[in-house]
Amino acid sequence: MKYTPFWGCMISIKYPQFEASIRKTVDKLGIELADVEGFTCCPDPIYYQAKDKMEWLTIAGRNIAVAEEAGHDIVTCCSGCTSTLSEANHILKENTELREKVNQKLKKVGKEFKGTIRVRHIVTAIRDDIGIDKVAETVTKPLKGLRVGIHYGCHLLKPSAIMQVDDPDHPAILADLVRATGAEPVEHKLGLLCCGKACMSDEIPDRMVIDLIESIEAVKADCMGLICPTCFDEFDLGQIVLNRKYQKNFELPVIYYFQLLGLAQGLEPKELGLHFHKIKAGRVTEKVAAA
Repeated sequence: MKYTPFWGCMISIKYPQFEASIRKTVDKLGIELADVEGFTCCPDPIYYQAKDKMEWLTIAGRNIAVAEEAGHDIVTCCSGCTSTLSEANHILKENTELREKVNQKLKKVGKEFKGTIRVRHIVTAIRDDIGIDKVAETVTKPLKGLRVGIHYGCHLLKPSAIMQVDDPDHPAILADLVRATGAEPVEHKLGLLCCGKACMSDEIPDRMVIDLIESIEAVKADCMGLICPTCFDEFDLGQIVLNRKYQKNFELPVIYYFQLLGLAQGLEPKELGLHFHKIKAGRVTEKVAAA
């Protein structure tokens, strides 16, 4: 299977270890990532869209047009990028008038949105095109005994009519993928709560992150597992900030799914960039080594 990867801003600039973990793991699944040049920011699905939806659609449409020229579906590795590009792709395919307006703008830079490809988060491509069983077949060092508190976040699942990833109220995709590594996905009471990144205040997202960390700690998970770099930022660096701000003692490792998969495929923690995380993953790597 061949896809065009859209890495987005956060992974490319701030968390390149996530890109490395994807590149090192998906080859074993039979996935070829056909990189193309010319992508920009997705752009942001919240603030940018709220300020100027037409410009937001145009920039997203240009990114999709770049991938259309390559002829492969886009796979994104960030839930925010998935949200923007999926929604823009849906709108421009369905709304002829908007598509014509966007293409008038894109004509100035020699691009045209045609609506010939799909946009998906890479985990949905793996589930639907490769299969969970194939993921399990690549595991050489099962993460037995590792308890992973799942965090879905907002943009992977909603709006469900456009994203069409999973049941937005009872999702299973991340739990199934974690289970394929040999780890145990652990449910907690706030599994669908937003990370709070989009809130226009300091107090509300602080409270949300605190509640989520405490929810996962309450079920005695060894780490949090997620697939969005923006959520990762809120929980990894966020714990350091909250510890200082509110005199907390949070030390919950936050692990991007493909880092977990890499560990299960026998890769070393440094190959997956776990040493770059603010909250160190010692309890995770020790448990994996002892399994």
